[in-house]
Amino acid sequence: MCRTEALFIIKMQVLKKDIHGRILAVAKRRFKQKGYSKTSMREIAESSSVGVGNIYNYFASKDELFREVVRPVLCALEAMLQEHHGIRGEDIMMMRSEKYLKSCIDEYVSLIDKHRSLMEILLFRAQGSSLERFRENYTDRSTELVKAWFASMQRKHPEINTAVSDFIIHLHTVWMFTMFEELLMHSVPRQEMEAILHDYILFEIQGWRAIIKI
Repeated sequence: MCRTEALFIIKMQVLKKDIHGRILAVAKRRFKQKGYSKTSMREIAESSSVGVGNIYNYFASKDELFREVVRPVLCALEAMLQEHHGIRGEDIMMMRSEKYLKSCIDEYVSLIDKHRSLMEILLFRAQGSSLERFRENYTDRSTELVKAWFASMQRKHPEINTAVSDFIIHLHTVWMFTMFEELLMHSVPRQEMEAILHDYILFEIQGWRAIIKI
């Protein structure tokens, strides 16, 4: 391959990356303003200065584009789930430490700080997409992971009580999403949000400690 051909290929790759980023930026604005169901690929293409036919060379469907837009917050929520109750789940006795309380507060504040717009899109604007039941599906997965985590912790610490109903575990995640939605809807500023989260998480931890007797 000659130098001219190599430079042409690099130029085209840079151009494609630029168009890809432009489409994502426009799609994010449109999905936040109008929601998934009321946003069309045509308007995203036109606002991105991309031909309607050409946009499908970058994203096979509107749903694929939507999922790509919210992918950072999906990854963050998945990491949070795995960190607490999945493959990287902490020891249950950590719930007795101040470090655990602070880490939970920092984690929730960071999640909203970094992904506020994407969380609003995912939780309030996903109707009609394959993610419209994300909250429910995440809650179901969380329930199963927490049950498995409790079982592993009971084997490690036989003295604790893990006879917790599935519905109580289910409510644990439902309350988390309700808290997120309320903080987003009311545009709670960071400083106030930290105080609210401190009280909420302290309330939650103390409740779990009472149930599992640690």
